[in-house]
Amino acid sequence: MRGQVVVITGASRGIGAAVARKLAGRGATLALVGLEPDELKQVAADCGPEAGWWEADVTDTESLRAAVEAIVARYGRIDVVMANAGIAAPGFSRSMDPNAWERVIEVDLLGVWRTVHTTLPYLLESKGYLLLVSSLAAIVHIPGLASYNVAKAGVEAMGDTLRPELKHLGVRVGVAHMTFVDTDMVRGADEHPVFGRVRTGIPLASKTYPLEFAVDRFVDGITKRSRTVHVPGWIGALKVFRWVIPHVIELGSRFSVPKADAAALADIQARGAEASSRPTGAGGQADSAKTGSAKTDSAKAGR
Repeated sequence: MRGQVVVITGASRGIGAAVARKLAGRGATLALVGLEPDELKQVAADCGPEAGWWEADVTDTESLRAAVEAIVARYGRIDVVMANAGIAAPGFSRSMDPNAWERVIEVDLLGVWRTVHTTLPYLLESKGYLLLVSSLAAIVHIPGLASYNVAKAGVEAMGDTLRPELKHLGVRVGVAHMTFVDTDMVRGADEHPVFGRVRTGIPLASKTYPLEFAVDRFVDGITKRSRTVHVPGWIGALKVFRWVIPHVIELGSRFSVPKADAAALADIQARGAEASSRPTGAGGQADSAKTGSAKTDSAKAGR
């Protein structure tokens, strides 16, 4: 990895920040993109004097393009892109805040597309590597996370489509699937009064893996330019049984979901749909603050 320029979105914290630090230890030059400037600055400092950071929103094409162009202006190239920025908002589709549902798609799916679109010309030049961060949620569709499941399934499909489209041009494409890892987003989800209990009560979703466990596999996948990264490895085997998984989920949820559905409605009645459906963890809060600020500016402009 020595000398390679690695762009990571969603690099302020969690898996993005941890992978950045590990790759920097292997000699890579890190270009960090995210929403939280103070956090980005600290991660960049941890990654060494050559690392840089750019505040950009993956849902804003011009913001993202400006960051990518600034990265190329500074380093002259991009060798690896890890499209990692993502949020999760818990809630049943019939009752959660529709703005929160759609925001997850905007960040987790369209944000990945925008990252691909803005960085691909430079990856074609370097014959580089593109790693799209999907999730176990692309395979196991847990109730209460519909928007996240949809987005991550879309990311997987995007990666599987891009792989043959770009192979003859020298760009390798990988898709990462990981289960629940000890990050701010997962801890925030577990704190939800309704959906924390839903997650921890479902097989395959109840275990939370250490962050370092996931980081080692991501870094290994990036170094080898792997077509898939599975955290843990059994996710690869699980893909073989994809057809039966929805039936297992439906069977296992026949008692828990009705109770959770009633509890979700009670939580919305008590706290409001916006609070109940708010994206989880510090990264989700940063995204909510960004969208809230944009709404306020729009409202002022319309006066």
